[in-house]
Amino acid sequence: MENLVEKLMEWITLNGINILVAVVILVVGRWVAKLIEGIIKKILTARKVDGTIVSFVASMAYIALMAFVIIAALSKVGIQTTSFIAVLGAAGLAIGLALQGSLANFASGFLMIIFRPFKEGDYIEAGGTAGIVKDMQIFTTTLTTPDNKRVIIPNSKITGDNIINYTATGTRRIDLTVGVSYSDDIDKVRRVLQGIIDSDDRILKDPAPMLPVSAMADSSINFIVRVWVNVSDYWSVFFDTTEAVKKRFDQEGITIPFPQSDVHLYEHKE
Repeated sequence: MENLVEKLMEWITLNGINILVAVVILVVGRWVAKLIEGIIKKILTARKVDGTIVSFVASMAYIALMAFVIIAALSKVGIQTTSFIAVLGAAGLAIGLALQGSLANFASGFLMIIFRPFKEGDYIEAGGTAGIVKDMQIFTTTLTTPDNKRVIIPNSKITGDNIINYTATGTRRIDLTVGVSYSDDIDKVRRVLQGIIDSDDRILKDPAPMLPVSAMADSSINFIVRVWVNVSDYWSVFFDTTEAVKKRFDQEGITIPFPQSDVHLYEHKE
């Protein structure tokens, strides 16, 4: 026992400076790690990142920095850390390979929360599905489709393809194709369509509505009714305008050739 104590005292005497330096590394390193953890929290909070993500990222940064600090301190007092680092590296690689799918979803969810390509309540098309965003989690995003189905999509599938956000700008354009007979007066048709547009206060004046003749088809002259509305008014204006066109055409004696459909949406994907 006495020999052990003597050897310990001798080791402390020989490595006293290194031990002191190691302690300083631990103290200063921990202070720096805490400082960086606080900075990360402030930056992410200022960007209005979800609180769970802020806490997770800041904690991971702190743990990673402290691992480096501890390894540096151990190395300073003469303890070999090469094998320790190799074991950590191998363990990290094994865990990464085993969880690569989950990690991809996590990374995608983190990026979406940071860059905000959409938010809860937006109507989007992503991951092969269109619907209203109901919930954004770190691994998955939940959409509700127009027919009230709940679809849970892995985040990596969303970020791996195009994201179409229909509500991001606050307004949307309605395109209706209306076919009339070759015998009808196109100036009269345009006046009737313009009257329908002018009578609906939900249709925006800016950008201005458009009523161009788009094609001379086999059995009809085709007009495009192109108007802009607020996102919340999109479907109500679409259906009301469709009905109004049919009723006004009947009143004015304007013919919609058969089998041309009465009014249909042009290149609509919802």
